Amino acid sequence: MVDINRDEIRKTAEQIRKDCICMSTRANFGHLAPALSSADIIATLYKGIMNYRPDNPQWPDRDSFILSKGHGCLALYSILSQVGYYKRDLLRDFASKCDTMLPGHPEIKLPGVEANMGSLGHGIPLAIGMALAAKMDDRKCRVFVLTGDGELEEGTNWEAAMIAAKHKLDNLVVIVDRNSLQLGDFTENISQLEPLEDKWRAFGWSTKNVNGHNIGELLTSLNSAPYETGRPTAVIAHTIKGKGLEIAENKIEWHHKVLTREQYESLKDNLGLEALE
Repeated sequence: MVDINRDEIRKTAEQIRKDCICMSTRANFGHLAPALSSADIIATLYKGIMNYRPDNPQWPDRDSFILSKGHGCLALYSILSQVGYYKRDLLRDFASKCDTMLPGHPEIKLPGVEANMGSLGHGIPLAIGMALAAKMDDRKCRVFVLTGDGELEEGTNWEAAMIAAKHKLDNLVVIVDRNSLQLGDFTENISQLEPLEDKWRAFGWSTKNVNGHNIGELLTSLNSAPYETGRPTAVIAHTIKGKGLEIAENKIEWHHKVLTREQYESLKDNLGLEALE
């Protein structure tokens, strides 16, 4: 883990948002708002919590990160470039061609990506297998999963949650990006997730609610995991979908919407965005 500098983490999150806006506008494609809501979480993990080696992506004792909400991959692509897994010029290739290294959902062909993600509801089950394997091998590494809240409507997550508690996987941390929106509506209009914290606890997990845009709260909650020996951890991070882009914040229609080039140019100076070709 690198030295913790909150200002550096904030700057990293700001760059993630700029990259997400730029990549999606250039490609005229992408799930921009879901990526923006997770920027602070991902920046905190990579700049203040996780152990990893960009020069050796398969280091056996690395902490692993699974982006279960794979449609939010813009944020992951940005952070992996910022910490040195590949050159930042590669971000220009997002969704640019069929065989791009940066498709609309992450694939393991890209250095730093631990698993192919696309179909929702599989990140937590996969992470449980990884965490269990680490326990069996007596490795001290941890597995972090970022899941969307709408994704928790998938029953596989709760089946997996029972298994994680059964095997006492206290090396597993699930972070819920609780922006309260999904593809077509607010989550509570689709399926009743609340009381979400109580649900995780009922399945045998230790749980905390945090402000998903407060770096201090994120650092404290993630650094103190596991909260109880022998129990997996669930951090419910309350966020704003589209955070940092005012016209997209908390808007249902922005799940899979990007800026037009005209909108980008009008916001470029105010947001400190780079020039598009």
